[in-house]
Amino acid sequence: MESKKFFIAVDSDHRATEFRPFSLSSPHMRAFHLAWLSLFSCFFSTFSIPPLLPIIREDLHLSPSDVGTAGIAAFAGSIVSRLAMGPACDVFGPRLASATLSLVTAPILLSAAFISSPLSFILLRFFVGFSLANFVANQFWMSSMFSGCTVGLANGVAAGWANVGSGLTQLVMPIIFSILNTHFNLSQSASWRTAFVVPAVFQAIMALLVLAYGQDLPDGKYKKYKKEQKDSFGLFFNGITNYRGWVLGLTYGFCFGVELTMDNIIAEYFYDRFGVNMETAGVIAASFGFANWVSRPTGGVVSDKLGKRFGMKGRLWGLWVVQTVAGLLCLWLGRVNSLWGSIVVMCGFSFFVQAASGLTFGVVPFVSKRSMGVISGMTGSGGTVGAVVTQLLLFSGETKFSTQTGISLMGVMMIVSTLSVTTIYFPQWGGMFCGPSDHGYQLLA
Repeated sequence: MESKKFFIAVDSDHRATEFRPFSLSSPHMRAFHLAWLSLFSCFFSTFSIPPLLPIIREDLHLSPSDVGTAGIAAFAGSIVSRLAMGPACDVFGPRLASATLSLVTAPILLSAAFISSPLSFILLRFFVGFSLANFVANQFWMSSMFSGCTVGLANGVAAGWANVGSGLTQLVMPIIFSILNTHFNLSQSASWRTAFVVPAVFQAIMALLVLAYGQDLPDGKYKKYKKEQKDSFGLFFNGITNYRGWVLGLTYGFCFGVELTMDNIIAEYFYDRFGVNMETAGVIAASFGFANWVSRPTGGVVSDKLGKRFGMKGRLWGLWVVQTVAGLLCLWLGRVNSLWGSIVVMCGFSFFVQAASGLTFGVVPFVSKRSMGVISGMTGSGGTVGAVVTQLLLFSGETKFSTQTGISLMGVMMIVSTLSVTTIYFPQWGGMFCGPSDHGYQLLA
């Protein structure tokens, strides 16, 4: 391959060895900005529904069971789509896979204008949840553009900034509803239905920008690379049989999965438990999502720093410590009885649980270069499986637990699941308690 000039330092594979988040240079930083903004729009769309639930549940006569089932449905749809997105990225590339999914799911959100029953509401949340699979494409794209020395940071910032969409929508959607209801004199029913035009159009626009200006790899379109990679089944089998992908899927289920569950319940929790109004509950819930602006990128930075200083052992220990602290804070959050105390603990919890997600994807790119899309899909799907499990067991509307007790139990589940990180071992890099094997040294030689 002929040498090619880039506006950023690159390695022998032309992957960037430095990260400049305020640059628009092509192709690395342009791909970064398209990736995080596209995923941002998907988070904004998927979680545009929970902040309006106090109005929607009255209009559609939703029971607590209906609301819980709809929350589970949103994550269940994401499980299926994330599992499919990994192989899709391996075969078609992240650009085409991401844009196609966004364009397919945006019109589904617009159909909110026509729903009239609990069943239609549940189905709406199920299909809108498919868009969260763009997370897999986001991480695959960053791992294709950035070298190992900076991929943790790139993955962390791209996903962290995108996750802010789940917080911003908690703040913005009640405002849009209020404007439509107050200044345009629409009924409450018409206002919440019309409000969903904003996230749907935003998501579609970002998909078109990805298609128009995105580039899959530093050296061009993905189809050129795929000519050398024809064994699609081999790629899938290689990834699905790697136990490290399953372990990371489990741990991710109880960091990012817990974060998704909190996005689903946090506004309603403060609205019901502490008696704040819908706008105030939205602001509190937004602060949980806004932490992603710094917390998940911090997790990526910590993973890269620990990796540089201590190797894979450092990355794994960092993940275990941060996620365990997050579990302890989650347990504490459910036991705090004051409004301001809950807000303070929630902010600390949000930082650590989101940083743990960044640390997880600081490890993912090292599991299998050949089947990176499959491993990313397995790990990403683990996040939504965790959300389904916690929502179903603790917040379905039919459980015997109060919401605050459910939050504490979720913290216990986080602490226990994170112990599985101790089983991850790489022959060439070692694990938490062991160094590389003799065979591993030979691989590195």
